Amino acid sequence: MSRNLPPLNALRAFEAAGRHQSFTRAAEELSVNHSAISRHVRGLEHRLGVHLFRDLPRGVELSDEGRAYLGRITAALDMVDDATEDLAETPEGRVTLNSEPLFAQKFIVPRMGAFQVAFPKIELRLEASHDLADVDRYEADLAVRFAHRGTLDLPSDLISDGRIFPFAAPSLLKGKVWTAKDILAAPRFRDRREDTWQKWAVAAGAPVPPSEEGMWRLRANLAVEAALEGQGIYLGSQECVAHEVAAGRLVQCSDVSLISGAFHLVCASQGIRRRAVRQVRTWLLSQTLQFRDTGEDQPNG
Repeated sequence: MSRNLPPLNALRAFEAAGRHQSFTRAAEELSVNHSAISRHVRGLEHRLGVHLFRDLPRGVELSDEGRAYLGRITAALDMVDDATEDLAETPEGRVTLNSEPLFAQKFIVPRMGAFQVAFPKIELRLEASHDLADVDRYEADLAVRFAHRGTLDLPSDLISDGRIFPFAAPSLLKGKVWTAKDILAAPRFRDRREDTWQKWAVAAGAPVPPSEEGMWRLRANLAVEAALEGQGIYLGSQECVAHEVAAGRLVQCSDVSLISGAFHLVCASQGIRRRAVRQVRTWLLSQTLQFRDTGEDQPNG
């Protein structure tokens, strides 16, 4: 049976441009130049006899016909990708993981070497950003985000309950057991806008310190570095300093903790169909199992 199929390169160019709503970003994804994307898309429009995009003063946007066509073409290309991937003995391909900067730097990066040894055919691309990547537009396959309260508005897996403890360098503690009063009397760092130290003092049954308005507040990565240098005590998420604690560079100096949010892993409904994406998701959830109390040993879904 003869099929009415446009050229594959034209479909790939249109699908990437449609997802990104940008010819430039599509060109970057497919490793071609802007004019190649434009040429393929215009040729496809001519073949189909419809306008798939509308030109804007800055960039393009999908037309109604283009939006409807994109949904079906994306699904079709995903099916081809699935069929091809299923032939491989092990998961392979590129997976883009977008993450909160501190979690990326302190939790994922130290484990990437072991991941590559375990899954040599998966190219894990790590991007650090405070902005949530749009997984449904393929800006990333997976995204790690912190929700201060409740849950995210997107389907997600719980990575960690975000439990925070006070941590300090051994050079500051000097082998002594510090009480809550000792901890609160020391220089302290915070990386969040909430009065977390005041809340921690209440949980510890210690005198509540005055307002933290004038306190030295640093971004999380800088607060951790300051604590590593023995300059004070860092109150933060245990998973983000787990590598430093395991190496003996930081010590948890109290068992009193708080939960002020949680880390979540977001994945696009289409992206999870890829074996390589599923493998990264399973790996990350297994690596963080000790940091959540869900009563489950396996990823959701």
